[in-house]
Amino acid sequence: MAGVDIAVRGRPLGSPLSVWLSYRLVPFLVAGLSKLWAHTLRVRREGFEAVEALAARDERFILTFWHRRLFMMPLAYPFRRRNAQGEDRGVAILSSDSKDGERSAATWRWFGIHAVRGTASEDGAKALVRMIQAVRKGWDFGITPDGPRGPLMVMKPGTVALARKTGAWVVPVSLAFDRCFELRTWDRMVIPVPFATCIVRFGTPYQIGPKADDTAENLRLQQKMDTLEAWAQSVSRD
Repeated sequence: MAGVDIAVRGRPLGSPLSVWLSYRLVPFLVAGLSKLWAHTLRVRREGFEAVEALAARDERFILTFWHRRLFMMPLAYPFRRRNAQGEDRGVAILSSDSKDGERSAATWRWFGIHAVRGTASEDGAKALVRMIQAVRKGWDFGITPDGPRGPLMVMKPGTVALARKTGAWVVPVSLAFDRCFELRTWDRMVIPVPFATCIVRFGTPYQIGPKADDTAENLRLQQKMDTLEAWAQSVSRD
């Protein structure tokens, strides 16, 4: 499955065997286990109609969610899309040009999720340019504004800049589970128990004008995502 042809790797990944194990077999097994896990969940979506309408009008959008809600987030994107030239399109993510990033990209590829290579924390300008290129080529985008290493649930400016420069709609989203546990990672990753109920809640889509103030818009999006996170936590406590 082809990825977004934006960045080119500049260093070897290792021996042919290690490449096969780390970047072929392991991603295949992880993706397969995750899909099997997802099939056990009872899924329902709230606020999905507005996002469906964007896809029906062939408009691009940016799904924004906190890093701790990343697991099972493919459930928030059940679309199969094409660009004006009839080429397959879907959702893209930003993935670092490192060995960990390569492994992550190889895993997400099994979900039909494509990697734009770059690291916002190391060279935000270059990463933003590649993200803009991807949206203009017809991709939607999935962004964790507090990734890849935090601070936890603190907004970084890339999402707002991408929306402002492309005109793509911003769609805050979160996942909640009635039964779940947290990993002891920096992001306190939330993992559902098999056969739990999963609720995907979408915020109201909105656009950011080309002359909007990034600081004000960052605060606006932070508040929307904090509201969704409070809701998601309340579901797991009920």
